[in-house]
Amino acid sequence: MVTIKSKKEIEYMKEACKVVAIMYKEIENKIKPGMSTWEVDEIAEKAIRSLGAVPAEKGYDIGIKGIPPFPASICISINDEVIHGIPSKNKIIKDGDIVSIDTVALKNGYNGDAARTFIIGNASKETKRLVDITKQAFFEGIKYAKPGYRVGDISHAIGEYVHSQGYSVIREFQGHGIGKEMHEDPGIPNYGKAGRGIRLEPGMTLAVEPMVIQGKPNILELNDGWTIVTEDGSLSAHYENTILITEKEPEILTIL
Repeated sequence: MVTIKSKKEIEYMKEACKVVAIMYKEIENKIKPGMSTWEVDEIAEKAIRSLGAVPAEKGYDIGIKGIPPFPASICISINDEVIHGIPSKNKIIKDGDIVSIDTVALKNGYNGDAARTFIIGNASKETKRLVDITKQAFFEGIKYAKPGYRVGDISHAIGEYVHSQGYSVIREFQGHGIGKEMHEDPGIPNYGKAGRGIRLEPGMTLAVEPMVIQGKPNILELNDGWTIVTEDGSLSAHYENTILITEKEPEILTIL
């Protein structure tokens, strides 16, 4: 069921989202070649907890037998890893890598969700372009995040823009509603036909998140049950914000 947030709930959402935005500033200032992904996770968790929130992804259980709860505060995915990479003391960030981080902060019973892809050191023009196109795809999508439009209008705009730039979107994962639960209705694919899905209304809070692949859209799941990688080894980038549907333009809650 899609939830319409009250004014008080929106204030709680904004508080949780601000935590995420501040956390990303911390990471942006500190991430560098030679760090382990575990060290980045520690920076993130410290920032989240210092602001009176908790990392909602830590201990998150998808309820599938044989797959343990997520063990860290952030998902951190490097290069051909699309999403859900697990932080590790043995995974070292190198010059030229792109590092995608996705995290959710829970505060006062409400969640804030965002993802960023960081370019580490000296990367190629092609790599930088992928990251830029992924971010722009989000902004192309939310042009339609207004009352009267439908979820499918956001999805269509993202997919059409990404494909026009010669890239692919993954179809198996999508954006979502967000509030008291990390994942709420509606689902927001990064492709599809315009004019489909529920009609958008003020008070809806949505996590819109293009996941873009430089090559073909095919993906694989690693044996850890979490990490998703590109089948052809091509690079992938991720950009996400929690937004609020208002009477006019959407409000991005996870940007300072």
